Amino acid sequence: MATLLLALAVAATGLYAGFMLIFRTGIMPALARLDDAAFVDAMRRINEYVPRPLFLVVFLGVAALPVAALLVPVDGRTETQKWLVLAGAVCAVLNHLVTIGGNVPLNTALAASESTGESPAAVRATFEKRWNGFHLIRTALVTAAFGLLTAAAAG
Repeated sequence: MATLLLALAVAATGLYAGFMLIFRTGIMPALARLDDAAFVDAMRRINEYVPRPLFLVVFLGVAALPVAALLVPVDGRTETQKWLVLAGAVCAVLNHLVTIGGNVPLNTALAASESTGESPAAVRATFEKRWNGFHLIRTALVTAAFGLLTAAAAG
C-alpha cells in the first residue's frame, strides 16, 4: 500500500508541477502581452474554469498522498527514503499554503473587482505582480516535492 501511495504521490505532484510550470513559462508570459482589460478578463475566466473536479482531485492528492505514503507503515524503506518522503510532503503542504493564503485571495479579489468599476489598469496593478510572486514560490515548492518524492520512490 505504501508503494502505491508513493507512486500516486509522484504522479500527482508531477502533474501539478507540470501545470504550474506551464503557467509560469507559457500562460502568464502570453497573458502579460495583453492590454489591461484583456489580461484582467482572461485571468478571471481562467480562475472560474480551473477549479473543476479533475483539477481538485490532483490538487488534493498533491498534499494528501505524500502524507498518506509517509504514515502507512512499510518494511524496507530506508531512513533516507523516509526523510525524502517527509521533505516532499512538507514542500507539497507548503505549496498549498501559499496557494490558499496567497493566490486564492488574489483570485477572489480579482473576481470581486468585476463589480466595483475599478479600472482594469488598477486591478491588474494590484493583482499581477503579487500573483506571479506567489506562483513562483508554489511552482518551486511543488517541483521540489516532485523531485524529492521521485528520489524516494527510486530508492
